[in-house]
Amino acid sequence: MEPLYIGVDLGGTKIYTAIANERGEILNEEVVPTEASKGPEQIIEKMISSIKKVSTGINLDRIKAIGIGSPGPLDVKNGLIVSPPNLPIRNFNVVEAIKNEFQIPTFLDNDANAATLGEYIFGAGKGCENMVYITASTGVGGGAILNGKLYRGSTSNALEVGHSTVDRNGRACGCGNRGCVESMSSGIYIEKMARDSVSSGMETTLSKYETVTAKEVFTEATNGDAVANQILSETLSYLGIAVANCANIFDPDKIVIGGGVTNGGPIVFEKINEEMNARCLAPIRENCKIEKAQLGGKAGVVGAIALALVEYQALN
Repeated sequence: MEPLYIGVDLGGTKIYTAIANERGEILNEEVVPTEASKGPEQIIEKMISSIKKVSTGINLDRIKAIGIGSPGPLDVKNGLIVSPPNLPIRNFNVVEAIKNEFQIPTFLDNDANAATLGEYIFGAGKGCENMVYITASTGVGGGAILNGKLYRGSTSNALEVGHSTVDRNGRACGCGNRGCVESMSSGIYIEKMARDSVSSGMETTLSKYETVTAKEVFTEATNGDAVANQILSETLSYLGIAVANCANIFDPDKIVIGGGVTNGGPIVFEKINEEMNARCLAPIRENCKIEKAQLGGKAGVVGAIALALVEYQALN
């Protein structure tokens, strides 16, 4: 019987659970609202219920491992979700809870690390020896595969790309620093700049929208609006600087970029490549490819499946 693996993508708004084979082909899946305000016990109950749902009718002997991708900070070695900002969980041993329920090896990692593994094994990073993954959406995160292995760092919190500084006098970030990539180029910051432009009375087609989000900024930039284009030129340049910094630091074969911001059209990769060309050492730039992630909205759950697969194989 073909072995199967379960992945759980635990997020602040939804829990996405799926079961798949070794090729990453999803057999069953379920998405439920996290309802984080109801507390940690309810979250664990939903995770357990979802795992049972996707494995209904399947011989449990076929399920070799369960992977969980969660927002950090985490204590991966001990299976603890420490204190994620969007979840009411503090120092909770989620691995122990799931493992005790199903008697199946269970592994935890940062959601960005899980997505990195997913792209490396099943997506745009297949065949790479060294790969960096960056996700740019509501926030900015990342992960790295170095010499064929996921790099976690000493505390399993490596590649916090979103909290690298790109402007020492820049906007305040939620982490307490100023000028972080996340505070200067995330979807939330694009949205904030757009709303500030509209409220200040600037002449822009963004003013025709009742609610302006990053999506409308990309739309109006494509339509030629000068303000929208200026917003994207600034924010995407900061993202491009972060990508170039990662290239110079890690010298990867490929940098894979995912997240909602990448759906904004050609301008995204044009600005990133512009900064790469301006800031990277020539040998690194000539070797390093910039590609859009392939897994899309399934990056988290497929990444959790990849985590289960990789960790199980490492034990066997």
